[in-house]
Amino acid sequence: MQKIVKVKPNSKEQKIEEQPDGSLTIRLKSPPLDGKANEELIKLLAKKFQVPKSHIRIKSGLSSRQKLIEIDTDI
Repeated sequence: MQKIVKVKPNSKEQKIEEQPDGSLTIRLKSPPLDGKANEELIKLLAKKFQVPKSHIRIKSGLSSRQKLIEIDTDI
């Protein structure tokens, strides 16, 4: 499964909001430095979709706020 994700780093709270178009807006506490926000994003998505972190991959937008995420839900 692939999801378009819009990331908002340095937020006061962690939050995942599902948009009407099926994309996700995710607020992260971590700053966008040294991959910290991407790590937090992967942890949060793994928890939401109940898959191991290794099953989540950032396909594009590694250093962008708009990302394409691939989630392998076949366990």
